[in-house]
Amino acid sequence: MGAAVVRAIKNFNLENRAAREISKAKPSAAPRHPSTRSLLREQMSGQADIKGEIVRKDDKLLSLLRDVYVNSRDPVSSAQDKDARTPTEPKEFRLPKGNHFDINIENIPKGKVSIVEALTLLNNHKLSPDTWTAEKIAEEYHLEQKDVNSVLKYFTTFEVKILPSEDKKAIQSK
Repeated sequence: MGAAVVRAIKNFNLENRAAREISKAKPSAAPRHPSTRSLLREQMSGQADIKGEIVRKDDKLLSLLRDVYVNSRDPVSSAQDKDARTPTEPKEFRLPKGNHFDINIENIPKGKVSIVEALTLLNNHKLSPDTWTAEKIAEEYHLEQKDVNSVLKYFTTFEVKILPSEDKKAIQSK
């Protein structure tokens, strides 16, 4: 509640106050002390040749600057450099395994699996680990052996079990 009141007070007549600040004369430099003013005059009068040096253009330096020619190119990234050296090999694809053809997957690169295939191979290994070994899965899906071992070690499929409670009676169907 207090924040709303403070905000209302801060924003009261805001546009008029902003316009008034903008229309004010711009601040000028602070006035110099009289002793400083006299010291500056002495320095400028005694060093007139330095003031001329600052303003004067040096023809020798200008001629050297005209001879300078800058030619720059963007640096080639290492990825582009590798692509330029080795021609790209055509990727090998394989057809999806199983009967999940309702999904619009036409081909899968070798070394990769779809989500459905990953769940299928995990479930097959879980149900019968003797027949679906890591070697057979790697051969079947064209995968690396170490990748299959890691997947089987660190991933598992969910298993949903619905258990009836002990104290409630089950509803009898008629």
